[in-house]
Amino acid sequence: MTTYSVLVPFAHCRPERTLPFAAFVQWSRALRLWLAQGDGGDPHQTVAFAAASGFRVPVGTGVRLMPHRHPFTAAQETQALAVAAGHPVVAGFGPGASVLQQALLGAPYASPLGAAREYLTVVRGLLAGEEVEHRGEYYTCLARLPSVPSPPVEVGLGVLRPAMARLAGEVADVAVSWLTPAAYLREVVVPALRAGAEARARPVPRLVAVVSTALERSGRDVGELVLAAHTHHLRMPHYADMLRRAGVAVDRADLTAAAEAVVKGGAFLSGTAGHLAEQLAEFRDAGVDEVVLNVSGVYAAAGGRAALEELDELLREAVP
Repeated sequence: MTTYSVLVPFAHCRPERTLPFAAFVQWSRALRLWLAQGDGGDPHQTVAFAAASGFRVPVGTGVRLMPHRHPFTAAQETQALAVAAGHPVVAGFGPGASVLQQALLGAPYASPLGAAREYLTVVRGLLAGEEVEHRGEYYTCLARLPSVPSPPVEVGLGVLRPAMARLAGEVADVAVSWLTPAAYLREVVVPALRAGAEARARPVPRLVAVVSTALERSGRDVGELVLAAHTHHLRMPHYADMLRRAGVAVDRADLTAAAEAVVKGGAFLSGTAGHLAEQLAEFRDAGVDEVVLNVSGVYAAAGGRAALEELDELLREAVP
């Protein structure tokens, strides 16, 4: 059965701005509150602030970028996050763009797949309470986390393309996709996840899809909402490559045309509640276990009240 969660639709700079969305998860049909990677603030501190304010809910962080922290620090922070939230946590990670790797590490990963394999292996081992002895090409960790009673944690890997999806099948509990059309997930990502899992004789990871949406409104320009939410993504080579593989012709030199293509290609959903229900059902049928509703374009254009009202309408009318 596919579940539905919500994404905090902005980068977390001031944690109090997150509280209405944490409250929404408490009283609505949403399963989990997801916080995306951002340049301002930190999801761990934001969740701790929300919990101390009386809003303790299941949490997902995705996708945190590996160059920002050593895997021991990532595991330590994730453990503390689960304790603070008091609910299950999905901790997603990914190598990020090569330009970020260059800026923080001095050089891009020679193999993002190899670096991600090492990173998740260390994090999962630490969170499982193991004494980790890892001496790899990218990371070294000879340590153990203290045993702390906490809710369960799933370790996720951000996946856009088939090679990373196969790796997720081998080493992750969860695969997290972003801006990926349902047909691409069904035809490319899910088979790669299964192949990776079969190669290691392990269960297929859960698939989480962060799906950008905007209900049809008078005077609303959907292309502007796409750009408000995803200009950064549309400029990144790895997102453009994934979208082209999915049959979405994205020209990074013409973002207006790229936004139109993203809508036509099913990477950004727009329409009436009924139409969105049909489009969201395609993600369920593609094998997605958890759909995360992303209304960041609506938030950028109309603010927090409009974003919450839209999430409420989607969950009440468009989600079975």
